[in-house]
Amino acid sequence: MTAGDRLPETFYQAHAHCEAMAVATRTLHIPTSKELDIVDLTGHVRSAVKESGIKSGIVTVFIPGSTASVTTTEFEPGVFSDLPNALENIAPKEAQYAHHLTWGDDNGRSHVRASILGSSLTVPFSNSSLLLGTWQQIVLVELDTRSRKRTVIVQIIGE
Repeated sequence: MTAGDRLPETFYQAHAHCEAMAVATRTLHIPTSKELDIVDLTGHVRSAVKESGIKSGIVTVFIPGSTASVTTTEFEPGVFSDLPNALENIAPKEAQYAHHLTWGDDNGRSHVRASILGSSLTVPFSNSSLLLGTWQQIVLVELDTRSRKRTVIVQIIGE
């Protein structure tokens, strides 16, 4: 865009009606069963958005900790095989990790994998409905070497 270009009219219309933004925060407690467990969070996030009463905005899904991840994928058996295989190629179980020497544990790969996948995700919503693709779900990926009880923060911002 150059200095003389105008943004589309819809941009101006959307902002002409802005009032004070509302924020709602929900905390989920999600048990995982093992390393590379993939848990569908879509229903939990969808419910949190509807219960918030906020009609349009964004929802951020965040997992505190450095050995789990939140992302989107198609929640189907092929992905349950493909994602772990891809992660094994990127950060193999049998590789040497300096983290193991520092802490005397075995989850160096978990930290590397979580750093690559990320700890949060932002999804827009309108009319209290998530604007996800047809086959797209929000998932938690357990990357630690054992089962865990994960805390997931869902923060809804909008009007």
